[in-house]
Amino acid sequence: MTPADHGHSDRHSPGHDAERVETLYDGQWLRMMRRGHWEYAERTHGKGMAVIIVAVTPQDRILFVEQYRVPLAARTIEMPAGLVGDDHAHDTLESAASRELVEETGWEPARVEVLLTGPTSAGMSSERIAFVRATGLRKVGDGGGVDGEDILVHEVPRADAPAWLMRKQAEGFELDLKLWAGLWMIERNPDGSAA
Repeated sequence: MTPADHGHSDRHSPGHDAERVETLYDGQWLRMMRRGHWEYAERTHGKGMAVIIVAVTPQDRILFVEQYRVPLAARTIEMPAGLVGDDHAHDTLESAASRELVEETGWEPARVEVLLTGPTSAGMSSERIAFVRATGLRKVGDGGGVDGEDILVHEVPRADAPAWLMRKQAEGFELDLKLWAGLWMIERNPDGSAA
């Protein structure tokens, strides 16, 4: 895949362009790569992207999901999220966000808006994520995920969300640090203007 496949420029640090890229491991979902001395992971699905959905119910409750994450050997609290193009070849950021929100939480959005796209861990992975704001929510199911996912949905009053998250951390849950950016983007656009 080229950088253009991921929607970003083809600028590299001096000396990195000529270095040989080799595949160290090619799995179902991840590929381990080496460019020169640098090892990194990349997604194997076509888009190499994921979406994080910032969503508030009509009752002014923020949607969070809880699930066990094998790499951390712990339960985590996150915003609803999912891969783009993993099972749907013609996925867009918007269609992936709508689908994942329904699958994970049982809430269907009337509108989705891509807010910001960028890398998740630029020193370790080529994966990029998009923050997507979902509005006009309508309850259409229970959520909980698909294909063996074991997702618990938490609907937390907006005013209580930061304190609730800190209580969950004190209880031993891992908190996805992207939660704090998501909370900010409930009321603001990435440029700081009101949502």
